[in-house]
Amino acid sequence: MSTRKAELLDAALRYLLQHGVASASLRPMAAALGTSARILMFHFKSKEGLLQDLIQELNLRLQRSLEVVVKSAPRSSVTPPLKRFWQWATTEENLPLLRLLYEVQIIALQNPAEYAVYLKKASSDWQRIALQLMSASLKRRSLATLCIAVFDGLMLELMATGDRRRLTQALDDFISLVTRSAGNAEVARPVRRKVVAGIKRRRRR
Repeated sequence: MSTRKAELLDAALRYLLQHGVASASLRPMAAALGTSARILMFHFKSKEGLLQDLIQELNLRLQRSLEVVVKSAPRSSVTPPLKRFWQWATTEENLPLLRLLYEVQIIALQNPAEYAVYLKKASSDWQRIALQLMSASLKRRSLATLCIAVFDGLMLELMATGDRRRLTQALDDFISLVTRSAGNAEVARPVRRKVVAGIKRRRRR
């Protein structure tokens, strides 16, 4: 990406954080950025091209920010990764970026032929990060998918209602359910192995 295009993308991102995406058009955006719609068209081809780059840029910024938080967390921390993720996401710095990302993705879902490849890449990137954050006993793609879905639902509810206390408690309850389920599975695994071994011995007889 050229330096000028990167500068315009950064400026467009700041503009859209303030004005939203749904009613945004290139001409007034260009005027607010001190450029012209022709220049934006030259760099992004269309509003759809701008949104494609915006999806990638938002995901990149958020993922980099999250990775910094994860790497800086002390090894002795007992806060579950999903709770750390929630605390990170609901800061004044990151919440507006997530709100814009959800808005862009909802618009993109209305035109899958144009945006499918970008949405799929964003999904796989977040699954990869979720798996990296999960403890060994929980590290399953299906569970990572569930955690992301729960997180997305709670974030959308937070943006709609602002009820942070209720939603944080809901997240804590979900984490407790998952943790207990994993603990029960760890306890049950040796028992299952003994049962299977006993069945095999009886069959050999």
